[in-house]
Amino acid sequence: MRRERLELRVGWISLAAVSLGIAGFGLVVAIAPPAGDALLYRADGLASVGLGLFGALLAVVPFRRRERWAWFALWFYPAFWLAHLLGGLPPGKDHVHQVVFIVLPLVGLVVPSRQFFRGETPG
Repeated sequence: MRRERLELRVGWISLAAVSLGIAGFGLVVAIAPPAGDALLYRADGLASVGLGLFGALLAVVPFRRRERWAWFALWFYPAFWLAHLLGGLPPGKDHVHQVVFIVLPLVGLVVPSRQFFRGETPG
């Protein structure tokens, strides 16, 4: 079994945490949508579950293998949450979760970044 470097472990765990947070939020919305257009909220909730699971899969498999394309693809998370924050988009009005969901994937991408660009071999 290969030993992961601490930086890589911090990275994939941070990204997986964001992914599971998105999937969990989506599950709550899909099961118990807020008042209003319940079908639209359920559809958005299911899309969030899919986004979260897809991101978790990227973080746990190709990111841990140090596949550079996964590192680039996961930059979607901080960009997505930054757009939510700057655009005043839902969910919520406190925006604390948006700041956390911007910082956490940034940490997850920046801390192990040299492992994706220095040609280090896994292990």
